[in-house]
Amino acid sequence: MNTENIYPIVSTIGGGFFAGALIGFALKKIVKLVAVVVGLFLGGLAYLQYQQIVNIDWQKLQAVSQNVVTMLANATTQISNHLSNITGSNNHTTDLAISNLGIPLTGSMSMGFAIGFMRG
Repeated sequence: MNTENIYPIVSTIGGGFFAGALIGFALKKIVKLVAVVVGLFLGGLAYLQYQQIVNIDWQKLQAVSQNVVTMLANATTQISNHLSNITGSNNHTTDLAISNLGIPLTGSMSMGFAIGFMRG
């Protein structure tokens, strides 16, 4: 095997791993920050209800939050279906060219994402 053929694969694998690790690390930090903000907000609401400053209908709050989660899940499903329809082309030469570097890129990126998310 010629070294000219190895460099693109090595750079794809290394770059994919590094990008995946950065994305995983950043995503975990964002998820933690959002969880803290939401937790403090709900804790503040519970404290205000305990002090009898506000009256909160917790069942209505739960129903609204379930509706939001359902809406996000449906939107995610629609986006993934739309993307699969776009990539489902009959151009086999493009598919072959993408698969040459696509598999090492996605494999290394997913491994980097998993490690970055665990370390974050």
